[in-house]
Amino acid sequence: MPEPAKSAPAPKKGSKKAVTKAQKKDGKKRKRSRKESYSIYVYKVLKQVHPDIGISAKAMSIMNSFVNDVFERLASEAAQLAQYSGRTTLTSREVQTAARLLLPGELAKHAVSEGTKAVTKYTSSK
Repeated sequence: MPEPAKSAPAPKKGSKKAVTKAQKKDGKKRKRSRKESYSIYVYKVLKQVHPDIGISAKAMSIMNSFVNDVFERLASEAAQLAQYSGRTTLTSREVQTAARLLLPGELAKHAVSEGTKAVTKYTSSK
């Protein structure tokens, strides 16, 4: 008995292979505008800490805002510290001092140790 002909599966809604009517008309695919976020990194850390727990889109948006806010504060403080000493380059020293100034107690200690570990790993890989 002959098998029925298999048709190719239709592309999923969010798939990159889906082509809009406008794209068919022009014969070109339009690139989507890139929106950068920390969501993949937040998700990776979540899975390291709690592998069986997920996160909603709204919670991820809040986490992304939080990381952007902390980054902005650290960068601003580090820039001010560099400016006070008449330097134009941010080094790990300014970032470390900014972390000590901005973060409370134990959190600052953990941030400094993780930063030191990251810089050591980076310099050893060069």
